[in-house]
Amino acid sequence: MCISKDDLTRDDRPLLGDYRLDVTKAPIMTVSCFDQLVYRKIIQVIRKGIGRGVKSLVSVDSLPDKYKKLVEQKYGSMDAEILRNWFASHWEVDADARSFYSRFRLPSGKPLEPEQQQEYTLNASALQSVVRLMNDVRMKRAVMQNDKIRWEEMAGAISFFQKEFGHSLPLSVNRFKKKVKDFQENSYISLISKKFGNQNTRLVNVQVESLLLSLATLPNKPWNKNVWEMYNMFIAGELTVCNPETGEIFNPAEFVDKKGNPIRLSQSTINNYLNQPKNQVLINHRLMSWSTFMHNERPHVHRHAPEFSFSKISFDDRDLPRKLKDTKQRPKAYYAYDVTSQCVVGLAYNRNKNVDLVVDCFRDMFRLMERNGWNCPAQVEVENHLMSQWKDSFLKAGTMFPFVRFCAPLNSQEKFAEPLNGAKKRSVEHKNHLGIGRFYAKNEKYRAESKKISDEYNDTYEEKQYYTWEQLIQEDIADVHEFNHSLHPNQKKYPGMTRWQVLESNMNPTLQPVDKAILYRFIGEHVETSIRRNSYCRVNYTDLWLSSPEVLDRLAPNNNQVDAYYLPDEEGNMGDVYIYQNGVLLDKLSNVGTFNTSEAEQTDKDKQVMTEQNKLISQFDAMTKKEAIAPVVVMKAETAKKIAKATAKPIQVDNVETDADSLIAQFSDYKGRGVASI
Repeated sequence: MCISKDDLTRDDRPLLGDYRLDVTKAPIMTVSCFDQLVYRKIIQVIRKGIGRGVKSLVSVDSLPDKYKKLVEQKYGSMDAEILRNWFASHWEVDADARSFYSRFRLPSGKPLEPEQQQEYTLNASALQSVVRLMNDVRMKRAVMQNDKIRWEEMAGAISFFQKEFGHSLPLSVNRFKKKVKDFQENSYISLISKKFGNQNTRLVNVQVESLLLSLATLPNKPWNKNVWEMYNMFIAGELTVCNPETGEIFNPAEFVDKKGNPIRLSQSTINNYLNQPKNQVLINHRLMSWSTFMHNERPHVHRHAPEFSFSKISFDDRDLPRKLKDTKQRPKAYYAYDVTSQCVVGLAYNRNKNVDLVVDCFRDMFRLMERNGWNCPAQVEVENHLMSQWKDSFLKAGTMFPFVRFCAPLNSQEKFAEPLNGAKKRSVEHKNHLGIGRFYAKNEKYRAESKKISDEYNDTYEEKQYYTWEQLIQEDIADVHEFNHSLHPNQKKYPGMTRWQVLESNMNPTLQPVDKAILYRFIGEHVETSIRRNSYCRVNYTDLWLSSPEVLDRLAPNNNQVDAYYLPDEEGNMGDVYIYQNGVLLDKLSNVGTFNTSEAEQTDKDKQVMTEQNKLISQFDAMTKKEAIAPVVVMKAETAKKIAKATAKPIQVDNVETDADSLIAQFSDYKGRGVASI
């Protein structure tokens, strides 16, 4: 450790008139004294002051003791000065410490406050510089004495930077030494105070807070002020509180502080605890109904629409917003929405919310698909109420649709159709009709008002206008058409395209054709009929032919009764008809038609129909001929033995072709004559 000649001989005392003050700032020695000490080799010169701006340096350790004391008196501890200079040049904020404290969570799950994170980061940075110093061999030699770290100088050097860097490390030597060793052993966690998360200074402990929450969730939903009053009455012994599930009666003597005094709370304290966000969730969970809590408080999933049309169809019912003249009720509607395009692809109406309404909606959707040649949707999303009867049949995943999702009851937010009903109502219906809105809407333009009737019930309201069934249904169908052909809301993805254009141009390429046989059995019209003359069934006064006489082999014994299913189009035409027996598909019937019996009036179409019928009859004839039964006769065993022993006699037989019946008769006659001749 060196000091310059200038520092030893410079007079730093301030002037006050002709007098110099503060003797501690006086020169350590005179210039002549310095030269004499150098000349006599009493002090060791480390560097000669040769050259412009170069100052001579001497070793502090070589100075006589009285001069060392003067140096320390004027400039302070040189070891501490070395440490301060080293720390000033090697101090840096520890990025790993900042990351650790920002991600750290207390036992309660809460993070550290930003001020705490900053404090601990600065403390860790300071201790990291101390650790680096202890690992620096050259610096250890400079600040160590007899192979021991001089903690006094090190603590003093660190405290020098407390104001500059803002750390809060202890200034006591022993506590600082302990803090460094703890940091070396336990790293960043050692700096976090153990007082966080304990209950030592908490007035409202867990037991008190639990009681407050229980009082706040009484069935009458008390106000916070009522909770405060009930709690103080309980503490004073004026109110008894018990747990109805366990029968436990709460003891006021348990709600005391360390000194045994009752824990009395102010109204503001109770308000703070009851209004704490987590406690509000717990209170609402206890007081709200399941559906209300789920819609208002419970977290929900975040989804996005599929890329292709018919990847998912969402079904939902709704009440049309305007009422009927005759019943003063709202018509029920059922819609099927394609989630990607948001188009209504199926709709039905009924005066009641029943199974017929659902079936008609499915029928309308499949009619639309058949007209446009579309394949079966990959997934349907349905409600649990009206659809559960088909859960193990038609709506079982893999039967008709590859994927089927039954939404939970009362969980309207799960169905994509719910917000689409609102979009149609706000964008199209509100524009086209009067009285569209909700009576509780905040926006006055979307608020629908009713006229209150003064009667004995005092709860009767009357609409401003009522409508006929035909008008409401026709107008809603027109609204659906306008909604489908309006611009898709995601114009960034589908610029200039309507919902219908998105539906047609983005059809899922992996969809499979519709299995009409399964579909018609569950949502088609049903007619009980029978197979007549082994060739046709009569359905709705129309004779429909079997595709092949082989169908007869699939019938149950002595049972020609079958069930016919078909899906009529908008005009009532049957189209394809499928027949089942005992739930097993037998055949698809075809309407061959009839032909004019007069050859003079027959057209080409009549001749074609006649040809088709003759083909089917020929198939029947071919089957009876191919599978004709071989003739057999029966006789007793004794007769067969006698015939076997008889001697055959040649006879003259004329070569005459006879049919099977004649041969059997002749054979029977031969048998009688043969027996008689024995």
